[in-house]
Amino acid sequence: MHPHLAGTKPNSDTALFILKHFTSLNLKTHKTSYKTLLSYPLHSSLSYHFKNGSFINLPLTEPSEPGSDMVHAYHAYSPSGSVYSKPVFVNYGRDKDYRSLVSLGVNVKGCIVIVRKGGGLGRNAVVEKAEKNGAAAVLIYNDEVDTWCNGFERGHVMKGVGDPLSPGWGSVEGSERLSLDDNEVLERFPKIPSMPISVDVADAVLSSLGESMVPLEWRSTLRIKGITHVGPGPTMLNFTYLGEKKVATIQNVFAVIKGSEEPDRHVLLGNHRDAWTYGAVDPSSGTAALLDLARRYSILLASGWKPRRTIVLCSWDAEEFGMIGSTEWVEQNLINLGSKAVAYLNVDCAVQGPGFFVGSTPQLDSLIRDVTKKVKDPDSEGVSVYETWAASDVGNNIQRLGRVDSDFAPFVQHAGVPSVDIYYGKDFPVYHTAFDSYNWMAEYGDPFFKRHVAATGIWGLLALRLADDSVLPFDYLSYANELQLYRDKLSSMLDHKISLHPLTTSIEEFASAAKEVDNELKELRLLETTDQFVDMKRRAMNDRLMLAEKGFLDGDGLEGKQWFKHLVFGPPNDAEKLDFFPGIADSMTRSTDTNKRERLADIQHEIWRVTRAIQRATSALRGEFT
Repeated sequence: MHPHLAGTKPNSDTALFILKHFTSLNLKTHKTSYKTLLSYPLHSSLSYHFKNGSFINLPLTEPSEPGSDMVHAYHAYSPSGSVYSKPVFVNYGRDKDYRSLVSLGVNVKGCIVIVRKGGGLGRNAVVEKAEKNGAAAVLIYNDEVDTWCNGFERGHVMKGVGDPLSPGWGSVEGSERLSLDDNEVLERFPKIPSMPISVDVADAVLSSLGESMVPLEWRSTLRIKGITHVGPGPTMLNFTYLGEKKVATIQNVFAVIKGSEEPDRHVLLGNHRDAWTYGAVDPSSGTAALLDLARRYSILLASGWKPRRTIVLCSWDAEEFGMIGSTEWVEQNLINLGSKAVAYLNVDCAVQGPGFFVGSTPQLDSLIRDVTKKVKDPDSEGVSVYETWAASDVGNNIQRLGRVDSDFAPFVQHAGVPSVDIYYGKDFPVYHTAFDSYNWMAEYGDPFFKRHVAATGIWGLLALRLADDSVLPFDYLSYANELQLYRDKLSSMLDHKISLHPLTTSIEEFASAAKEVDNELKELRLLETTDQFVDMKRRAMNDRLMLAEKGFLDGDGLEGKQWFKHLVFGPPNDAEKLDFFPGIADSMTRSTDTNKRERLADIQHEIWRVTRAIQRATSALRGEFT
């Protein structure tokens, strides 16, 4: 296993390996290439300076195996810069953390802020908020992991997803490309430099801070026990980062198993291939599952099986830089996806440790539960994945896909394709570090690789059901229940002057349509005949089931984030307050500088937008004009 960062020769070699594997199984295979803007480090340094003039150079990367082409720790798309200033600890870097510092009389302007990962903020948001508060640079560490790892968590700090030089369209050869100094491009990147640091480096800096005491509400969750003060200083940090942004070629690789009866309907299974370092967990555990699924499907084909619908196996590139490979492909194929995609099934890190986790759009909940009842639990004898999952702390809870952290994001949030995201384990300690190696997986993540087998089985069976069931196994009653739950949660958070009546009515209509469809599905599934009229009825019903998700899309997208079109699942600015209805969530936190009347009107408008989206989904589900 070797490092294979997007845009490098080792990653191109890995793409060729996957292509040859698919071809060796007699699968129809092809690849698509894109020219996209990536980001690489050239130089970085961090030193700690004392009042007596002495200093200590702090390490900025982990040891790597001899001969490995390991990229040094960095944040992709960070601007270059040098800062000599006092450090300040800002906890998770949230708005309320900066308010706590202000109440202590701490001013971070011109300082280097030290941030611990967590609090519901992604890297870009952390840097953006630091910049907004006047900080000169940002150093981020992860104190939620085992200290033995002591790794540097790489990642990107770009805003949004996809190639920044081709926003909204696929960056194929010869296509339009914005310039680096275009305002739309510049808005995607932070203005102040940042980079990851290890827990040891963070400890060295934070344990010597003076001035104000750490706020009481921060202390209970601090893993570094030596932090008593937040600064500024008194000692100084000298931080330099030099990077380059350059256009590089990325490659998506596909294997296509054509459907025998409905070849124009596609079930897509995807995993990204690129990694920051060795990537044994992220993403090679998922890549191994994808390669094994190709082998299993090849065996089925050799035995005479042909799927009813087309199955497409997708190996994405440049996911680590902001879902670039999958986003460019989705943008290029948006119209065909709108009419032909049945579902997208994503596996990123197939195995991170123990425990089954899954996220989906709600119409696939019942299918997920059915399939997990048919797969043996990898960690307990004689029970299914479903039984162990149901008995766990999460209690067969299914997460939703409003996050922007893997390749399901463009499918759900831009194209409105029903989707699933599957993985074993959570918050593994070697995430994006040089310790994400085969040795860690074999010793800690999945010593007997049984979880890999279970994840692959669930992934493959989900695809078989979606490809082979004559009537798609969708359940919109689950979606209706979820929308009602969101409405009830929202009601408890809003001013009484805001009316939820239109939203309530639209959800009731959607629930009514879902019940009607459920009754129709029960009748259709009883019909075993291959009569042409029955086939037409099934086809028409499947169209309705496929297209309903697209009703939740809005052409204008979210305010300030127009690429994100889904009004039920998408990235809100503050996921702590609301992790659904992102447009409404943003309106609740957006208008602090306006008067109350304008703020309420803004929220009410977003409620109407969601109402109309649900009405569109209802019409699609019923399959009739109004």
